[in-house]
Amino acid sequence: MNLEADHVGRHLEELRRRVVVSLLAIVGASVTAYIFSEPITRFFLSPLFAAQPALKTLIYTNLTEAFTTYIKVALLVGIICSYPVLLFQAWMFVAPGLLAHEKKLINRVLFWATALFGGGVLFAFFVVLPRMLIFFLGFSTAELEPLPRLSGYLTFVARTCLAFGLAFEIPFLMVMATRTGLVSGQEFQLKRKYYYPAILLLSFLLAAGDFMAAGLLAIPLFGLYEAGILIIKIFSSPA
Repeated sequence: MNLEADHVGRHLEELRRRVVVSLLAIVGASVTAYIFSEPITRFFLSPLFAAQPALKTLIYTNLTEAFTTYIKVALLVGIICSYPVLLFQAWMFVAPGLLAHEKKLINRVLFWATALFGGGVLFAFFVVLPRMLIFFLGFSTAELEPLPRLSGYLTFVARTCLAFGLAFEIPFLMVMATRTGLVSGQEFQLKRKYYYPAILLLSFLLAAGDFMAAGLLAIPLFGLYEAGILIIKIFSSPA
C-alpha cells in the first residue's frame, strides 16, 4: 500500500513539474509577444487591408480596449509559439508507459506533431483567413460600411489560427487516443463513415459558415485522418 501511494505521489509530482514548465513556457512566450505587440498587430492586420483596400483603420470604443487586446493576443501567440514545449512535456509525461520501440519514435512524432500544428496555423492565416475576410466584407454596401473593432478582429485572427493548428493535430490525437485505450487501433479505419461527416462538420464550424473555407480545410483534414491511420499501424507493428 505504501509502495502504491509512493508511486502515485511521484507520478503527481512529475505531473506538477511538467505543468509548471509548460506554464513558464507560455508566460515567457507571451511576454516576448507583448514586447513585439505592435509589429505583430500590423502583421495580423495585413490580410484585412488586403481583403478590403478601402479600409484604412480599425477602431476601439473603450479606453482600455487596445491594452487588453494586446494582452489577449500576446497570450494566444504565446500559446502558439510555446506549443512545441507543451507537446514535449506531454510526451515526456507519458514516456514511462511506452514500449522501447515506441520511445524511439518520440522525436519523430514530436517533430511531425509540431510541423502539423505550424502547418495548420500557416494554412489558416495565408489560405483560409483571406477568403473568410473577403466573404464577410462582401456584405458591405454604400449604406453598410464595415468598421471592424481592434479587439474583435485580432482575437478572431488569433483564435482562428489556434483552432486550425489544433485541427491539424488529428493524426497526433488519433495516436494518443489509441495509446490511452480510448479507442482500438482499427476503429478509425472501420468507422470512416462516421468520422468523415464529423470532419466535415468540424471544418464548417471552424470556417464560421464559409463553405469555401470549409472545403479548403476538409480536404487536408481527410488526408491527415488517413495519415493518422497509417501512423497507428506503425505504432502497432512489432519492433
